[in-house]
Amino acid sequence: MRFTTIFLCILFVFIGSVVAQEEESLTLEGLNDTVEIFWDDWGVPHIYASNVYDLAFAQGYIQAMDRWWQMEFSRHIAAGRLQELTGYNPSLMGTDVYLRTLGIYETARLEYETNYSQHSLFIIEAFADGVNAYISSHTPNELALEYRLLSIIGVEPEIYPWTPVDSIAWGKVMALQLGGNMDVEELLSSILTVITPEMLQDYLPEYPYDSKPSILLPEDLPITQAPLTSRQVDTVGIRGLDITPIGGYDPELAANYMPFGDGIGIGSNNWVASGEITETGLPLMANDMHLGIQMPSIWYEIGLHCTPVSEDCPYNVVGFAFSSSPLIVAGHNDRISWAFTNVGPDTQDLYQIRVNPDNDLQYEWDGEWRDMTVREETIRFGDDTDPITFQVRITHLGPIINDTLEGFNNDNPLALRWTSLEPGELFTALIQMNAAQNWQEFREALTYWDAPSQNIIYADVDGNIGYQMPGRIPIRAPGHTGQLPVPGWTSEYEWRGYIPFDYLPRIFNPERGWIASANQRVVPPAYYDYLQQELGDEFGADSNFTIHLETAYGYRGNRINTLLEDLKPHSIQTFMQMHGDNYDGSAAEILPYLADLTIEDAELATIRDWLLTWDYHMDMDSAQAVLYAHFWSRLANNIFNDQFQGVYRASGTNNELWAVYQLLQEPDNIWWDNIETDDIETPQDILLQSLQEAYDYAVETLGEDYTAWRWGAIHTTTFVSNPIGASGMTALEQQVNRGPVETAGTNNAINATSWRIGALDFSVRAGPSERVIYDLSDWSNSRSIHTIGQSGHPSNPHYDDMIDPWRNIEYRIMLWTREQVEAAAVRKLTLTPQ
Repeated sequence: MRFTTIFLCILFVFIGSVVAQEEESLTLEGLNDTVEIFWDDWGVPHIYASNVYDLAFAQGYIQAMDRWWQMEFSRHIAAGRLQELTGYNPSLMGTDVYLRTLGIYETARLEYETNYSQHSLFIIEAFADGVNAYISSHTPNELALEYRLLSIIGVEPEIYPWTPVDSIAWGKVMALQLGGNMDVEELLSSILTVITPEMLQDYLPEYPYDSKPSILLPEDLPITQAPLTSRQVDTVGIRGLDITPIGGYDPELAANYMPFGDGIGIGSNNWVASGEITETGLPLMANDMHLGIQMPSIWYEIGLHCTPVSEDCPYNVVGFAFSSSPLIVAGHNDRISWAFTNVGPDTQDLYQIRVNPDNDLQYEWDGEWRDMTVREETIRFGDDTDPITFQVRITHLGPIINDTLEGFNNDNPLALRWTSLEPGELFTALIQMNAAQNWQEFREALTYWDAPSQNIIYADVDGNIGYQMPGRIPIRAPGHTGQLPVPGWTSEYEWRGYIPFDYLPRIFNPERGWIASANQRVVPPAYYDYLQQELGDEFGADSNFTIHLETAYGYRGNRINTLLEDLKPHSIQTFMQMHGDNYDGSAAEILPYLADLTIEDAELATIRDWLLTWDYHMDMDSAQAVLYAHFWSRLANNIFNDQFQGVYRASGTNNELWAVYQLLQEPDNIWWDNIETDDIETPQDILLQSLQEAYDYAVETLGEDYTAWRWGAIHTTTFVSNPIGASGMTALEQQVNRGPVETAGTNNAINATSWRIGALDFSVRAGPSERVIYDLSDWSNSRSIHTIGQSGHPSNPHYDDMIDPWRNIEYRIMLWTREQVEAAAVRKLTLTPQ
């Protein structure tokens, strides 16, 4: 092993220069006209083309040049073919089997063949042509060093042409990452095997609308006379439904299913201020989308410019693209800007299936046996491991997701219904958004947006601001809130349809002058009364119209709302200040309860008093932030984990923050008692125990001088390049990974750098994948940064040049005009048709 590691490091020195070194002028088959591309000193390209085909073609070519390995890895994720790249790898088997079972790639192929207009297909196919022009003209070693590294261990993956389905399928992977609650249904079902429904209600308390408002405020509703609390939403959804808990939740296995981890901390912030509260008199917009830490960055910043802009070639945009997709996902054109946060909609339901005991391929439906559809899947490996073949059983509700490679699960088969397994037209929405010139055209584009449902804010140069939530939101039967698996042998719990687009939440030019979202509840409860009034006759007066229930509990959203009011009139600088805000609202709620503790140990009493002088900001140089993080970790452990009995462990989610605050006001609540002891513990006992344990552990690991502790020293970010960067060979990892680097923030600060409390590991698991501020008074004054850098090649200077600006809340100027682009250009490439 030592010889192999040394050899790989020596090899890296020789192949480290493998980056895209193109001539300044290239002749390419397939182009219609000359294309010019300029790069700035951050490696951000701007493409100028006279027609749509050449623009999309050049984008595919350039993104393959910088990010081919990421594109290759992404499409293998979507297709459940990761081990074709890596060789047999038990840690990736769950992902391959799970994604094959879901059939994401099959749905994407059907979508491509049946749903898209010729215009949409034209752009997606032009992008694919550009990708293929690049990869077909380069050897594997020129495309990515990962191929060379894999060949050393006997893995020779086939490089096959890029297809439009590859792009479409990646959109569905993002929908899976952002729009599901299947694991929550499994989790809650397992938790109910060890605690009572009443205890679960305390663990998942009602959303605090009074102290942490939803995105739409009561005055934003179509009907404003309905009181704020006219309808109590049942958060847990376990009442009135006779469901036997299924158990079997495995958080470690669940994490393996997802390519970027299990999603803790995944969310985002966005806000927009109208000219009424900005210094320029025109809107400002900010966005930072929170995703799992990865390398390279999930985003590729790019400018796409038709020359000239016309009806036939309407695109003039800058912003953030997925490397696997054409045009941009978030950004601005010459008239409008838009930005995202995740809704976290409930778009997945698990159904318990009754299989015919005499036929594994039939299931009961309304008293009759139905035949399943069976799809055979073969997992092939990039090494000499023999292929594995297994069968996927599919009901009309969806695939059975808990069969295994060893065979069918007929004891407790679960079928998944998920909106993204129904063909949609997401890329049509993106294509039209890129060209939209006003609020009406923007909303028309979003009628095609199926999943993942997002909170999308809008601004235009005429001074308008708006918000629209698009997406397929299921309308459920009475008694079915989507929080637990339901019987799948009867039509009683089938979906009744989707909430029509015109009834989905939206805002336009609110009087307060701003709109903000941070993954909190989208609407106040009165919105559901409105839906019942408007849609009850069509879908049934007893229908469940709930958008989502598992959301952030409003800490970030409330802080953003406060600063939007307190810091006005707004400027680029106030928005930067907000992006870097490290205030922890939960600490402000919980820590005051330490003040009344009777502490006999003088040293611990001194530490308590020192902690209570803290300003609640999780800054890199804060010593008190270190102690609070340890205290919160121990407090959640001591309240919850004895009751969970190993079925689940507290993980620092927003519901736990609010639940603890609520429990602190209920000293007799059963959660305070540690069931593993003979005593009956009180809140004072648990608070004191947690503070003592936190201090002792911090001293043991960081030293006795508590004033020298630094949050940034333990709250670090490491960017790992998968799968090479997780190889287990330290010397190689040092070449392709970056970090650890000190990082400020915490889970529920605006600067949301999330960490998991369970293992006392404070390293960042998810965080802002980009930060951007759009200045609608002068597009050339907009600012941006993303997490790592533009290039996916480890020896390229743009592989990691954004890390320090990202963690220090710094930005680059987001170039806009051609004059500005050419003045800042450090490289130019001209593509000419053959």
